[in-house]
Amino acid sequence: MPEGHTLHRLAIHFTKTYGGQRLRATSPQGRFAEGARRIDGRVLGGAEAHGKHLFLGFDSGEWVRVHLGLYGAWTFGDADGERYLGAPRADTDTAWTLRRDAEGFAVPPPPTGAVRLRLVGADGWADLRGPSACEVVDPEGKRAVQARLGPDPLRADADPEQAWRKVSRSRTPIAALLMRQDVVAGVGNIYRAESLFRAGIDPYRAGRDLDRARWEELWADLVRLLHAGVRDGRIVTTHPEHRDDPVPELPSREDAFYVAYRTGQPCRVCTTPVRSAELAGRVLYWCPGCQTG
Repeated sequence: MPEGHTLHRLAIHFTKTYGGQRLRATSPQGRFAEGARRIDGRVLGGAEAHGKHLFLGFDSGEWVRVHLGLYGAWTFGDADGERYLGAPRADTDTAWTLRRDAEGFAVPPPPTGAVRLRLVGADGWADLRGPSACEVVDPEGKRAVQARLGPDPLRADADPEQAWRKVSRSRTPIAALLMRQDVVAGVGNIYRAESLFRAGIDPYRAGRDLDRARWEELWADLVRLLHAGVRDGRIVTTHPEHRDDPVPELPSREDAFYVAYRTGQPCRVCTTPVRSAELAGRVLYWCPGCQTG
């Protein structure tokens, strides 16, 4: 499932590439036909993300809310889609070309696969496949969704105190709390494992046993890591001195993480074998040598 930095990159890309344009909206698959009809021909004012939810705002005052879930994905047929998001372009040409019809809209190829929503503007198109949620909501509906979410470390309006109130009163392990989107929005399995490692926190420590200073350190690092993910388009949590190859500015996947997906391998810092176990429905990774706090 994409983590929060990916949704914010999507929001930036939609605003940059399609913002201010009148868009055609269709549902080739048919499951979003009514929703597509409501936004067809509307101008996209902009996009924003909150946690793992993407909101596309139209001049009608309505929003399209998309939650990608485990299997959802956007693909783009525009000049920046592949470069900016690392996503495959919808066309198969090695060189980017853009054709427009008589009304000035881009001409996309026939949809392939189960495309829930296709948006077409003057500069390209975007296809959505396999989301767990795709719906049109009014402003009140958008606020209701956001009210159920915890603070998003990537948003300027994030209030870490809101998350701390839940964490500090809970007997639940901090590693499970970080996966709850009503506690912290946008954190997924990699960010929870890596942030807890970097903070030296035992993932099984109850939220209420975490002191305020450690929480503030953890939150500040989540902000740093997620912003770096937006900037780089991928998750990198290791410091150069802890990588096998410290030279590349953006390391390989093998060098990008401290504990995630490294079960049984020696910790990069203390050489203790990395452990893993299921917690909150996902595989948790941690170093028992470094994470004792």
